[in-house]
Amino acid sequence: MAKSFLIIGGGLVGLATAWRLLERWPGAAVTLVEKEQEVGQHQSTHNSGVLHAGLYYRPGSAKARLAVRGIRQMIEFCRSEGVAHEVCGKLVVATSPEQVPRLEDLLQRGVANGLRGLRLLDPAAMRRIEPHVAGVAAIHVPEEGIVDYAEVCRRLAARIRERGGRILTGVQATGLRRVADRWVMESPAGEQSAGFLINCAGLHCDRVARMAGEQPAVRIIPFRGEYYRLSAEASGLVRHLIYPAPDPRFPFLGVHFTRLVHGGVEAGPNAVLAFAREGYRFWQIHPRDLAESLAWPGLWRFLRKHPAMVRVELAQSLSQERFCRALQRLVPDVQPRHLEPGGAGVRAQAMSPEGDLVQDFSIVQGPSALHVLNAPSPAATASLAIGEHLVSLLA
Repeated sequence: MAKSFLIIGGGLVGLATAWRLLERWPGAAVTLVEKEQEVGQHQSTHNSGVLHAGLYYRPGSAKARLAVRGIRQMIEFCRSEGVAHEVCGKLVVATSPEQVPRLEDLLQRGVANGLRGLRLLDPAAMRRIEPHVAGVAAIHVPEEGIVDYAEVCRRLAARIRERGGRILTGVQATGLRRVADRWVMESPAGEQSAGFLINCAGLHCDRVARMAGEQPAVRIIPFRGEYYRLSAEASGLVRHLIYPAPDPRFPFLGVHFTRLVHGGVEAGPNAVLAFAREGYRFWQIHPRDLAESLAWPGLWRFLRKHPAMVRVELAQSLSQERFCRALQRLVPDVQPRHLEPGGAGVRAQAMSPEGDLVQDFSIVQGPSALHVLNAPSPAATASLAIGEHLVSLLA
């Protein structure tokens, strides 16, 4: 067993893995490198700040197991570290009778995954929780909540350093090679080496895997999710979390409402193809990123499979009124004037050559290496459990 570890990527999964390694092997040489000047600058903090309990995921899948375990670990970590969080609960809403069977299927999934306290609600019971919500039925998910993921990143980094781990920021991997029984990472800041490599590079994980000599069967295709914030006048319309019943024809959840842990309410995100892996604005283009996406045959097959979704998501991105109409299905009192510009995130979504989005977490083992090749939502919630799982693979 290698006693030295090199982790590429300083998001929540990379940080949690470093922390778990030092927990399992105190005194091990753990080095985490992050290309940005601070940890957690991309998917870890460009998200809704939701604690996902594991309602949506196929029973027995890694997402289901690690989300259920991960949310409980994350809440315990936040309590012990004093990180702002709240287990406020969520409604998943059917806005028409034909959506009710989807709720019933979700309820069965949630029970199979071990969620506690799930209830199917009629309209009156829904409105006791969310007085302004519309719909014919809802699932109440009491274990879900909200959290300050940026502070989780900072606390994890502090604990890693306390245990003797090294975190090197502003260090971008440009190459990887094997020298005897060690990995050597090249970067403009110099070389780093270790006996074992763990790739947690998120938006760039497939590239890091190729640097290490792997030939991943998937490509990371970036999808941007755009948010609005509700004005102070309208923020009282939402008390907790309100999500639509997911449409099985589409691979994303649809726009929803999230109360933020430090105040305010966020609405979104949509899901549109990004022209850069870190493309947080509509016209932000990175030529290499865009060329790689367009050269991937799976992207064209995905677009042919989901033309209606592509049109709807693009229209909502370009029109605030269309975005608002999607929100009004859940909360009719929300008006376009209530929507203020918010942030955006980019989801690192692995896509197969056949145009299918990889639904589960994906971890590929290489020679003295682990590559996390698909870890979109709920990876932030599940990060402590993912780190624990990676360490168990090594042990």
